[in-house]
Amino acid sequence: MRYLLTSLFLFGLSITFGQSKYNRILNSIDDNKTNYSGIAQQIWSYAEMGYQETQSSALLQKTLEEAGFKITTGVADIPTAFTATYGSGGPVIAVLGEFDALPGLSQKAVPYKVSNDGKAGHACGHHLFGTASAAAAIAIKNYLVGENKPGTVRFYGCPAEEGGSGKVYMTRAGLFDDVDVALHWHADSKNSASIRPALANKSAKFRFYGVSAHAAGAPEKGRSALDAVEAMNNMVNMMREHTTESTRIHYVITQGGKAPNVVPDFAEVYYYARHSTRNEVVSVFDRIVNAAKGAALGTGTTMDYEMIGGTHELLHNETLQRLMHENLETIGGYSYTQEETAFAEKISESLGIPLDTKYTVGVESYSSGGKAGGSTDVGDVSFAVPTVGLRAATWVPGTPAHSWQAVAAGGTDIGNKGMMVAAKTIALTAMQLIDNPKIILAAKKEFLQKRGSDFKYVPMLGDRKPALNYRN
Repeated sequence: MRYLLTSLFLFGLSITFGQSKYNRILNSIDDNKTNYSGIAQQIWSYAEMGYQETQSSALLQKTLEEAGFKITTGVADIPTAFTATYGSGGPVIAVLGEFDALPGLSQKAVPYKVSNDGKAGHACGHHLFGTASAAAAIAIKNYLVGENKPGTVRFYGCPAEEGGSGKVYMTRAGLFDDVDVALHWHADSKNSASIRPALANKSAKFRFYGVSAHAAGAPEKGRSALDAVEAMNNMVNMMREHTTESTRIHYVITQGGKAPNVVPDFAEVYYYARHSTRNEVVSVFDRIVNAAKGAALGTGTTMDYEMIGGTHELLHNETLQRLMHENLETIGGYSYTQEETAFAEKISESLGIPLDTKYTVGVESYSSGGKAGGSTDVGDVSFAVPTVGLRAATWVPGTPAHSWQAVAAGGTDIGNKGMMVAAKTIALTAMQLIDNPKIILAAKKEFLQKRGSDFKYVPMLGDRKPALNYRN
Protein backbone atom coordinates (compact mmCIF):
# COMPACT_ATOMS: atom_id res chain seq x y z
CA MET A 1 0.00 0.00 0.00
CA ARG A 2 1.22 3.47 -0.84
CA TYR A 3 0.88 6.36 1.57
CA LEU A 4 0.91 10.02 0.64
CA LEU A 5 3.00 12.82 2.10
CA THR A 6 1.42 14.38 5.15
CA SER A 7 1.70 18.07 5.96
CA LEU A 8 0.49 19.88 9.03
CA PHE A 9 -0.58 23.51 9.37
CA LEU A 10 -1.72 23.95 12.95
CA PHE A 11 -1.31 26.82 15.37
CA GLY A 12 1.53 28.38 13.41
CA LEU A 13 3.26 25.05 12.70
CA SER A 14 4.24 24.25 9.13
CA ILE A 15 5.82 20.80 8.86
CA THR A 16 6.12 18.34 6.00
CA PHE A 17 6.74 14.69 6.80
CA GLY A 18 8.81 12.49 4.50
CA GLN A 19 7.21 9.46 2.95
CA SER A 20 9.66 6.58 2.79
CA LYS A 21 10.66 6.09 6.43
CA TYR A 22 7.03 6.14 7.56
CA ASN A 23 5.89 3.88 4.71
CA ARG A 24 8.34 1.20 5.80
CA ILE A 25 6.69 1.04 9.22
CA LEU A 26 3.14 1.28 7.89
CA ASN A 27 3.78 -1.48 5.38
CA SER A 28 5.14 -3.69 8.17
CA ILE A 29 1.78 -3.40 9.93
CA ASP A 30 0.03 -4.54 6.75
CA ASP A 31 2.51 -7.40 6.39
CA ASN A 32 1.46 -8.70 9.83
CA LYS A 33 -2.31 -8.41 9.28
CA THR A 34 -2.85 -12.17 9.43
CA ASN A 35 -1.09 -12.42 12.79
CA TYR A 36 -2.90 -9.45 14.30
CA SER A 37 -6.25 -10.63 12.97
CA GLY A 38 -5.66 -13.99 14.63
CA ILE A 39 -4.92 -12.33 17.96
CA ALA A 40 -8.04 -10.16 17.74
CA GLN A 41 -10.28 -13.08 16.87
CA GLN A 42 -8.85 -15.16 19.70
CA ILE A 43 -9.77 -12.39 22.15
CA TRP A 44 -13.20 -12.16 20.43
CA SER A 45 -13.70 -15.85 21.19
CA TYR A 46 -12.60 -15.44 24.83
CA ALA A 47 -15.22 -12.69 25.36
CA GLU A 48 -14.11 -12.02 28.93
CA MET A 49 -15.90 -9.39 31.00
CA GLY A 50 -14.38 -6.57 33.03
CA TYR A 51 -11.59 -7.59 35.44
CA GLN A 52 -12.04 -11.20 34.30
CA GLU A 53 -9.93 -10.81 31.12
CA THR A 54 -7.19 -13.23 32.21
CA GLN A 55 -6.65 -14.91 28.83
CA SER A 56 -7.07 -11.73 26.79
CA SER A 57 -4.58 -9.80 28.91
CA ALA A 58 -2.09 -12.67 28.85
CA LEU A 59 -2.25 -12.93 25.05
CA LEU A 60 -1.53 -9.24 24.56
CA GLN A 61 1.26 -9.37 27.14
CA LYS A 62 2.83 -12.31 25.30
CA THR A 63 2.55 -10.50 21.96
CA LEU A 64 4.30 -7.40 23.27
CA GLU A 65 6.92 -9.29 25.27
CA GLU A 66 7.92 -11.26 22.19
CA ALA A 67 8.33 -7.92 20.38
CA GLY A 68 10.87 -6.77 22.97
CA PHE A 69 8.72 -4.85 25.44
CA LYS A 70 9.23 -4.95 29.20
CA ILE A 71 6.00 -6.08 30.86
CA THR A 72 4.79 -4.88 34.26
CA THR A 73 1.75 -6.82 35.44
CA GLY A 74 -0.93 -6.18 38.04
CA VAL A 75 -0.56 -2.40 37.93
CA ALA A 76 -2.94 -0.22 39.98
CA ASP A 77 -3.84 -3.31 42.06
CA ILE A 78 -5.68 -4.85 39.09
CA PRO A 79 -4.63 -8.40 38.13
CA THR A 80 -5.45 -8.00 34.41
CA ALA A 81 -3.97 -4.48 34.03
CA PHE A 82 -0.44 -4.12 32.71
CA THR A 83 2.03 -1.84 30.97
CA ALA A 84 4.48 -2.79 28.21
CA THR A 85 7.40 -0.41 27.74
CA TYR A 86 10.14 -0.02 25.17
CA GLY A 87 12.85 2.64 24.89
CA SER A 88 14.14 5.36 27.17
CA GLY A 89 13.93 9.10 27.52
CA GLY A 90 11.47 11.42 25.89
CA PRO A 91 9.08 11.84 24.35
CA VAL A 92 7.00 9.25 26.18
CA ILE A 93 4.13 8.12 23.97
CA ALA A 94 1.29 6.14 25.58
CA VAL A 95 -0.92 3.85 23.52
CA LEU A 96 -4.12 2.71 25.24
CA GLY A 97 -5.58 -0.74 24.67
CA GLU A 98 -8.80 -2.35 25.93
CA PHE A 99 -10.03 -5.96 25.86
CA ASP A 100 -13.19 -6.44 27.95
CA ALA A 101 -16.49 -7.76 26.59
CA LEU A 102 -20.10 -7.00 27.53
CA PRO A 103 -22.44 -9.37 29.41
CA GLY A 104 -25.45 -10.87 27.71
CA LEU A 105 -24.32 -10.20 24.14
CA SER A 106 -23.02 -13.56 22.97
CA GLN A 107 -23.28 -13.74 19.19
CA LYS A 108 -21.83 -15.75 16.32
CA ALA A 109 -20.10 -14.05 13.37
CA VAL A 110 -23.19 -14.34 11.18
CA PRO A 111 -25.65 -11.68 9.91
CA TYR A 112 -28.59 -12.90 11.98
CA LYS A 113 -29.09 -13.05 15.73
CA VAL A 114 -27.87 -16.30 17.29
CA SER A 115 -25.97 -16.91 20.52
CA ASN A 116 -22.39 -18.15 20.46
CA ASP A 117 -23.18 -20.17 23.60
CA GLY A 118 -21.38 -17.72 25.84
CA LYS A 119 -22.17 -15.25 28.60
CA ALA A 120 -20.69 -12.20 26.90
CA GLY A 121 -19.71 -10.72 23.53
CA HIS A 122 -17.43 -8.04 22.12
CA ALA A 123 -20.23 -5.62 21.30
CA CYS A 124 -17.93 -2.60 21.66
CA GLY A 125 -15.01 -4.00 19.66
CA HIS A 126 -12.45 -4.04 22.44
CA HIS A 127 -10.84 -7.20 21.04
CA LEU A 128 -9.93 -5.07 18.03
CA PHE A 129 -9.05 -2.06 20.19
CA GLY A 130 -6.44 -3.88 22.26
CA THR A 131 -4.92 -5.69 19.30
CA ALA A 132 -4.65 -2.67 16.98
CA SER A 133 -3.10 -0.61 19.78
CA ALA A 134 -0.56 -3.38 20.43
CA ALA A 135 0.23 -3.47 16.70
CA ALA A 136 0.71 0.30 16.70
CA ALA A 137 2.97 0.15 19.78
CA ILE A 138 5.14 -2.50 18.11
CA ALA A 139 5.36 -0.37 14.96
CA ILE A 140 6.39 2.69 17.01
CA LYS A 141 9.07 0.61 18.73
CA ASN A 142 10.35 -0.52 15.33
CA TYR A 143 10.53 3.10 14.22
CA LEU A 144 12.58 4.08 17.27
CA VAL A 145 14.97 1.23 16.58
CA GLY A 146 15.17 1.66 12.80
CA GLU A 147 15.74 5.41 12.95
CA ASN A 148 17.89 5.25 16.10
CA LYS A 149 15.59 7.72 17.82
CA PRO A 150 15.38 8.51 21.53
CA GLY A 151 11.97 8.09 23.09
CA THR A 152 9.68 5.69 24.91
CA VAL A 153 6.56 3.90 23.74
CA ARG A 154 4.35 2.42 26.43
CA PHE A 155 1.30 0.26 25.83
CA TYR A 156 -1.34 0.34 28.57
CA GLY A 157 -3.37 -2.83 28.98
CA CYS A 158 -6.58 -1.30 30.29
CA PRO A 159 -9.25 -3.68 31.65
CA ALA A 160 -12.91 -3.12 32.49
CA GLU A 161 -13.68 -0.01 30.46
CA GLU A 162 -17.32 -1.11 30.35
CA GLY A 163 -18.41 0.24 33.71
CA GLY A 164 -15.39 -0.83 35.73
CA SER A 165 -13.37 2.37 35.24
CA GLY A 166 -10.04 0.56 34.87
CA LYS A 167 -8.18 3.59 33.55
CA VAL A 168 -9.37 5.68 36.50
CA TYR A 169 -7.46 3.46 38.90
CA MET A 170 -4.46 3.56 36.57
CA THR A 171 -4.61 7.36 36.43
CA ARG A 172 -5.05 7.58 40.19
CA ALA A 173 -1.97 5.37 40.63
CA GLY A 174 0.14 7.92 38.70
CA LEU A 175 0.84 5.64 35.73
CA PHE A 176 0.50 8.54 33.27
CA ASP A 177 2.54 11.08 35.21
CA ASP A 178 5.58 10.89 32.91
CA VAL A 179 3.63 10.62 29.63
CA ASP A 180 3.80 13.37 26.99
CA VAL A 181 0.88 12.28 24.78
CA ALA A 182 -1.68 9.46 25.00
CA LEU A 183 -3.15 7.88 21.84
CA HIS A 184 -6.25 5.71 21.60
CA TRP A 185 -9.02 4.67 19.22
CA HIS A 186 -12.38 2.93 19.25
CA ALA A 187 -14.43 0.63 17.09
CA ASP A 188 -17.26 2.29 15.16
CA SER A 189 -19.35 2.07 12.00
CA LYS A 190 -17.37 4.78 10.20
CA ASN A 191 -13.88 6.25 9.97
CA SER A 192 -13.69 9.52 11.87
CA ALA A 193 -11.24 11.57 13.89
CA SER A 194 -13.46 14.50 14.78
CA ILE A 195 -13.82 15.84 18.29
CA ARG A 196 -16.35 13.56 19.94
CA PRO A 197 -17.41 14.45 23.49
CA ALA A 198 -17.98 11.83 26.17
CA LEU A 199 -20.16 12.15 29.25
CA ALA A 200 -18.91 12.05 32.80
CA ASN A 201 -20.35 9.06 34.61
CA LYS A 202 -20.90 7.80 38.14
CA SER A 203 -22.29 4.35 38.90
CA ALA A 204 -23.22 2.30 41.96
CA LYS A 205 -25.07 -0.79 43.08
CA PHE A 206 -27.81 -0.04 45.65
CA ARG A 207 -28.58 -2.97 47.95
CA PHE A 208 -31.72 -3.23 50.09
CA TYR A 209 -32.22 -5.61 53.01
CA GLY A 210 -35.67 -6.59 54.25
CA VAL A 211 -37.39 -9.46 56.09
CA SER A 212 -38.52 -12.62 54.32
CA ALA A 213 -41.93 -14.14 55.01
CA HIS A 214 -44.64 -16.18 53.30
CA ALA A 215 -46.18 -13.76 50.84
CA ALA A 216 -49.69 -15.14 51.36
CA GLY A 217 -49.60 -16.75 54.80
CA ALA A 218 -47.81 -14.00 56.76
CA PRO A 219 -47.28 -10.93 54.55
CA GLU A 220 -47.50 -8.58 57.55
CA LYS A 221 -44.30 -10.09 58.91
CA GLY A 222 -42.32 -9.37 55.73
CA ARG A 223 -40.51 -6.26 54.57
CA SER A 224 -39.84 -6.46 50.85
CA ALA A 225 -36.42 -5.42 49.58
CA LEU A 226 -37.88 -5.53 46.06
CA ASP A 227 -40.54 -2.99 47.11
CA ALA A 228 -37.66 -0.71 48.14
CA VAL A 229 -35.97 -1.09 44.74
CA GLU A 230 -39.23 -0.35 42.95
CA ALA A 231 -39.91 2.66 45.19
CA MET A 232 -36.42 3.99 44.49
CA ASN A 233 -36.87 3.51 40.76
CA ASN A 234 -40.23 5.31 40.82
CA MET A 235 -38.73 8.29 42.62
CA VAL A 236 -35.76 8.48 40.26
CA ASN A 237 -38.03 8.25 37.24
CA MET A 238 -40.07 11.17 38.58
CA MET A 239 -36.83 13.04 39.19
CA ARG A 240 -36.00 12.90 35.46
CA GLU A 241 -38.43 15.76 34.80
CA HIS A 242 -36.35 17.96 37.07
CA THR A 243 -32.86 17.37 35.71
CA THR A 244 -30.96 19.17 32.96
CA GLU A 245 -31.77 18.13 29.41
CA SER A 246 -28.46 16.35 28.80
CA THR A 247 -28.62 14.28 32.01
CA ARG A 248 -28.80 10.53 31.46
CA ILE A 249 -29.87 8.00 34.12
CA HIS A 250 -30.01 4.22 33.54
CA TYR A 251 -30.63 1.25 35.80
CA VAL A 252 -31.12 -2.50 35.82
CA ILE A 253 -32.51 -4.64 38.64
CA THR A 254 -29.73 -7.17 39.14
CA GLN A 255 -31.46 -9.10 41.95
CA GLY A 256 -35.13 -9.02 42.83
CA GLY A 257 -36.00 -12.21 44.65
CA LYS A 258 -36.31 -15.86 43.73
CA ALA A 259 -39.96 -16.83 44.11
CA PRO A 260 -43.24 -14.84 44.05
CA ASN A 261 -44.54 -16.47 47.22
CA VAL A 262 -41.50 -15.40 49.26
CA VAL A 263 -41.14 -11.78 50.36
CA PRO A 264 -37.62 -10.90 49.08
CA ASP A 265 -35.26 -10.06 51.91
CA PHE A 266 -32.61 -8.83 49.47
CA ALA A 267 -32.73 -6.86 46.21
CA GLU A 268 -30.19 -4.89 44.23
CA VAL A 269 -30.38 -2.24 41.51
CA TYR A 270 -27.41 -0.99 39.44
CA TYR A 271 -27.46 2.71 38.46
CA TYR A 272 -25.55 5.00 36.06
CA ALA A 273 -25.75 8.79 36.16
CA ARG A 274 -24.26 10.77 33.27
CA HIS A 275 -23.82 14.37 32.17
CA SER A 276 -21.42 16.39 30.08
CA THR A 277 -19.80 17.81 33.24
CA ARG A 278 -18.66 15.85 36.26
CA ASN A 279 -20.00 18.41 38.75
CA GLU A 280 -23.54 17.88 37.48
CA VAL A 281 -23.06 14.11 37.66
CA VAL A 282 -22.11 14.40 41.32
CA SER A 283 -25.23 16.50 41.99
CA VAL A 284 -27.54 14.05 40.20
CA PHE A 285 -25.94 11.06 41.87
CA ASP A 286 -26.45 12.60 45.32
CA ARG A 287 -30.16 12.96 44.52
CA ILE A 288 -30.28 9.29 43.49
CA VAL A 289 -28.74 8.35 46.84
CA ASN A 290 -31.42 10.36 48.63
CA ALA A 291 -34.11 8.51 46.66
CA ALA A 292 -32.59 5.23 47.84
CA LYS A 293 -32.61 6.43 51.45
CA GLY A 294 -36.25 7.49 51.16
CA ALA A 295 -37.19 4.15 49.60
CA ALA A 296 -35.61 2.27 52.47
CA LEU A 297 -37.36 4.45 55.04
CA GLY A 298 -40.74 4.09 53.36
CA THR A 299 -40.55 0.29 53.03
CA GLY A 300 -39.09 -0.54 56.43
CA THR A 301 -35.86 -1.87 54.90
CA THR A 302 -32.23 -0.87 55.18
CA MET A 303 -29.92 0.17 52.35
CA ASP A 304 -26.26 0.49 51.49
CA TYR A 305 -24.54 1.12 48.19
CA GLU A 306 -21.22 0.37 46.56
CA MET A 307 -19.53 2.75 44.16
CA ILE A 308 -18.67 0.79 41.03
CA GLY A 309 -17.26 3.36 38.63
CA GLY A 310 -16.83 7.02 37.91
CA THR A 311 -15.26 8.80 34.96
CA HIS A 312 -14.47 12.34 33.91
CA GLU A 313 -15.75 13.82 30.68
CA LEU A 314 -13.23 13.96 27.81
CA LEU A 315 -10.85 16.92 27.64
CA HIS A 316 -10.21 17.30 23.92
CA ASN A 317 -6.98 18.57 22.39
CA GLU A 318 -7.57 20.13 18.98
CA THR A 319 -3.86 20.37 18.20
CA LEU A 320 -3.62 16.61 18.35
CA GLN A 321 -7.11 15.93 16.99
CA ARG A 322 -6.50 17.75 13.72
CA LEU A 323 -3.23 15.88 13.29
CA MET A 324 -4.98 12.57 13.90
CA HIS A 325 -7.71 13.46 11.41
CA GLU A 326 -5.20 14.36 8.72
CA ASN A 327 -3.36 11.10 9.31
CA LEU A 328 -6.59 9.10 9.14
CA GLU A 329 -7.28 10.69 5.76
CA THR A 330 -3.76 9.75 4.67
CA ILE A 331 -4.29 6.11 5.66
CA GLY A 332 -7.79 6.03 4.23
CA GLY A 333 -10.48 3.38 4.55
CA TYR A 334 -11.00 0.05 2.84
CA SER A 335 -13.44 -1.74 0.51
CA TYR A 336 -15.62 -4.78 1.10
CA THR A 337 -15.15 -7.98 -0.83
CA GLN A 338 -18.17 -9.47 -2.55
CA GLU A 339 -18.70 -11.80 0.40
CA GLU A 340 -18.37 -8.96 2.91
CA THR A 341 -20.84 -6.88 0.93
CA ALA A 342 -23.41 -9.67 1.12
CA PHE A 343 -22.83 -9.94 4.89
CA ALA A 344 -23.11 -6.16 5.31
CA GLU A 345 -26.33 -5.97 3.30
CA LYS A 346 -27.97 -8.55 5.58
CA ILE A 347 -26.81 -6.63 8.67
CA SER A 348 -28.19 -3.41 7.16
CA GLU A 349 -31.50 -5.16 6.51
CA SER A 350 -31.66 -6.16 10.19
CA LEU A 351 -31.11 -2.50 11.11
CA GLY A 352 -33.79 -1.31 8.68
CA ILE A 353 -31.42 0.95 6.73
CA PRO A 354 -29.78 0.82 3.27
CA LEU A 355 -26.08 -0.03 3.10
CA ASP A 356 -23.91 3.07 2.61
CA THR A 357 -20.13 2.51 2.75
CA LYS A 358 -19.13 6.14 2.15
CA TYR A 359 -17.24 6.38 5.45
CA THR A 360 -15.92 2.83 5.31
CA VAL A 361 -14.11 3.53 2.05
CA GLY A 362 -13.44 7.14 3.05
CA VAL A 363 -13.25 9.34 6.14
CA GLU A 364 -15.90 11.59 7.66
CA SER A 365 -15.14 15.32 7.44
CA TYR A 366 -13.55 16.92 10.48
CA SER A 367 -15.90 18.49 12.99
CA SER A 368 -15.39 20.02 16.42
CA GLY A 369 -19.03 20.06 17.48
CA GLY A 370 -19.95 16.43 18.00
CA LYS A 371 -22.68 15.26 20.37
CA ALA A 372 -21.79 13.18 23.41
CA GLY A 373 -23.14 9.66 23.39
CA GLY A 374 -21.58 7.44 26.02
CA SER A 375 -18.85 7.62 28.62
CA THR A 376 -15.28 6.36 28.73
CA ASP A 377 -12.57 6.11 31.35
CA VAL A 378 -10.25 7.66 28.76
CA GLY A 379 -11.75 10.86 30.18
CA ASP A 380 -9.61 10.58 33.30
CA VAL A 381 -6.49 10.01 31.20
CA SER A 382 -7.34 13.13 29.18
CA PHE A 383 -7.16 15.24 32.36
CA ALA A 384 -3.72 13.80 33.18
CA VAL A 385 -2.02 14.12 29.79
CA PRO A 386 -2.83 15.50 26.31
CA THR A 387 -4.94 12.77 24.72
CA VAL A 388 -6.22 12.08 21.21
CA GLY A 389 -8.29 9.36 19.58
CA LEU A 390 -10.03 8.23 16.42
CA ARG A 391 -12.84 5.93 15.34
CA ALA A 392 -12.39 3.22 12.72
CA ALA A 393 -15.05 1.41 10.68
CA THR A 394 -15.03 -2.06 12.18
CA TRP A 395 -18.82 -2.50 11.99
CA VAL A 396 -21.33 -2.32 9.16
CA PRO A 397 -22.35 1.35 8.63
CA GLY A 398 -25.20 2.38 10.92
CA THR A 399 -24.55 -0.35 13.49
CA PRO A 400 -25.03 0.87 17.07
CA ALA A 401 -22.48 -0.10 19.68
CA HIS A 402 -23.56 -2.71 22.26
CA SER A 403 -25.61 -4.65 19.69
CA TRP A 404 -25.48 -8.19 18.34
CA GLN A 405 -24.71 -6.70 14.92
CA ALA A 406 -21.53 -5.14 16.34
CA VAL A 407 -20.44 -8.47 17.83
CA ALA A 408 -21.08 -10.25 14.53
CA ALA A 409 -19.08 -7.85 12.34
CA GLY A 410 -16.28 -7.77 14.88
CA GLY A 411 -15.84 -11.49 14.40
CA THR A 412 -15.22 -11.12 10.65
CA ASP A 413 -12.58 -9.56 8.43
CA ILE A 414 -14.68 -6.39 8.36
CA GLY A 415 -13.56 -5.84 11.94
CA ASN A 416 -9.99 -6.87 11.14
CA LYS A 417 -9.73 -4.41 8.23
CA GLY A 418 -10.97 -1.50 10.33
CA MET A 419 -8.55 -2.48 13.08
CA MET A 420 -5.64 -2.12 10.66
CA VAL A 421 -6.76 1.39 9.72
CA ALA A 422 -6.62 2.34 13.40
CA ALA A 423 -3.22 0.72 13.99
CA LYS A 424 -1.61 2.55 11.09
CA THR A 425 -3.17 5.91 11.97
CA ILE A 426 -1.94 5.71 15.56
CA ALA A 427 1.54 4.61 14.45
CA LEU A 428 1.81 7.43 11.90
CA THR A 429 0.71 10.01 14.47
CA ALA A 430 3.22 8.74 17.02
CA MET A 431 6.10 8.80 14.54
CA GLN A 432 5.31 12.41 13.70
CA LEU A 433 5.19 13.36 17.37
CA ILE A 434 8.56 11.71 17.95
CA ASP A 435 10.07 13.63 15.02
CA ASN A 436 8.48 16.98 15.84
CA PRO A 437 8.56 18.03 19.50
CA LYS A 438 6.96 21.37 18.56
CA ILE A 439 3.65 19.56 18.10
CA ILE A 440 3.89 18.10 21.60
CA LEU A 441 4.71 21.53 23.04
CA ALA A 442 1.69 23.06 21.27
CA ALA A 443 -0.54 20.24 22.52
CA LYS A 444 0.68 20.69 26.10
CA LYS A 445 0.08 24.43 25.95
CA GLU A 446 -3.52 23.87 24.81
CA PHE A 447 -3.96 21.13 27.42
CA LEU A 448 -2.91 23.37 30.31
CA GLN A 449 -5.08 26.25 29.08
CA LYS A 450 -8.19 24.07 28.84
CA ARG A 451 -7.64 22.15 32.07
CA GLY A 452 -7.00 25.32 34.05
CA SER A 453 -4.10 26.39 36.22
CA ASP A 454 -5.88 25.47 39.46
CA PHE A 455 -6.98 21.99 38.38
CA LYS A 456 -6.59 19.21 40.92
CA TYR A 457 -7.44 15.66 39.89
CA VAL A 458 -10.08 14.08 42.11
CA PRO A 459 -11.29 10.62 40.97
CA MET A 460 -15.07 10.33 40.73
CA LEU A 461 -14.90 6.97 42.48
CA GLY A 462 -12.95 8.33 45.44
CA ASP A 463 -10.43 6.13 47.19
CA ARG A 464 -12.23 2.80 46.78
CA LYS A 465 -10.21 -0.20 45.62
CA PRO A 466 -10.83 -1.55 42.11
CA ALA A 467 -14.29 -3.12 41.84
CA LEU A 468 -12.88 -6.46 40.74
CA ASN A 469 -16.15 -8.34 41.34
CA TYR A 470 -18.56 -5.90 39.71
CA ARG A 471 -19.46 -8.40 36.96
CA ASN A 472 -20.22 -11.20 39.40
